[in-house]
Amino acid sequence: MNLIVSPAPHIKTRRTTRTIMLDVLIALLPASAAGIVFFGWEAAVFIAISLAGAFLTELVWYLIQHKVWTDSGMLKDFFRQFDLTSLVTGLLLALCLPVQIEAWYMPLLGSIFAVGVAKMLFGGTGKNIVNPALAGRIMLFISFTAMTMYPAANFGPIASTAADFDPSAGSTQLGNFLSGQPMLSALDLFLGTGVAGCIGETCKLALLVGYLYLCVRGVIKWYLPLLYIAATGLFAMALEGGFGINLFAEAIFSGGLFLGAIFMATDYVTTPKTTLGNIIYFITLGLLTAGLRKAVGIEVVSFAIFLMNFVVFLLDLVIKPRPFGSVKTRRAKQ
Repeated sequence: MNLIVSPAPHIKTRRTTRTIMLDVLIALLPASAAGIVFFGWEAAVFIAISLAGAFLTELVWYLIQHKVWTDSGMLKDFFRQFDLTSLVTGLLLALCLPVQIEAWYMPLLGSIFAVGVAKMLFGGTGKNIVNPALAGRIMLFISFTAMTMYPAANFGPIASTAADFDPSAGSTQLGNFLSGQPMLSALDLFLGTGVAGCIGETCKLALLVGYLYLCVRGVIKWYLPLLYIAATGLFAMALEGGFGINLFAEAIFSGGLFLGAIFMATDYVTTPKTTLGNIIYFITLGLLTAGLRKAVGIEVVSFAIFLMNFVVFLLDLVIKPRPFGSVKTRRAKQ
């Protein structure tokens, strides 16, 4: 008889890391398609380079780590254990980048750093302490000025007049919101028409389609991204000194809040283990995002999530998860 020793809980399920990551890739397809439609073939090139860089980085790391030259079957072993996490990292990183085709090296360097340093250097899947895609984006942001040049979408505004906004200027709507400049309509912000920004953050409709898919598939808890988005919008209104549906819409539809809240802040590895811990985590994320946006005047979603990743272990220390299978007993009355 074979004795198998493994950590508890001992639950058998068809859902694996690979199937979960496949669901995430599928959920990112609408945003990827919208980015290609809005920003053209250059966006497709960026996505392809980032995916290839992430995949090849993990492949090379695995082959070197397992000394491929000593085992001819090592390549088959790699594909047998490949869980798609590097592809998710590569795609997320690409969607966080502005399209500057002359800066084609950015998705390549970013994906190599994200997978090689932020993921594999810490032990691989499930052992990274920060979201790898965010780490790659932040590295690029502090290294290249091209990260601050946001092209406008190919489609101009459909519900705003030319007097309200000139899409050819390429100014970001978040910058306009924080500085009190004219804004696009809420409909344009929601659809991404005329919005200057990164590949995957402009069309909120596409991101919501992915969000609904992840909720239906049970990959994420439906209320956690909403907590983050709502906390950001409400605190942003308070900081602006006014309350209204238009102000709230401008706060949440501007920048990369939806992309970060749905696909990055919900990363299993870098979020607390308890429900209460997650509620505190996502509300704090919203307050931190709105506060830092107001303080520095630029998009800070990636930095906010990155910083909060380091707080997760403290929340897990303070808020202990209930042991699997335990039953809460009531105290007997004296």
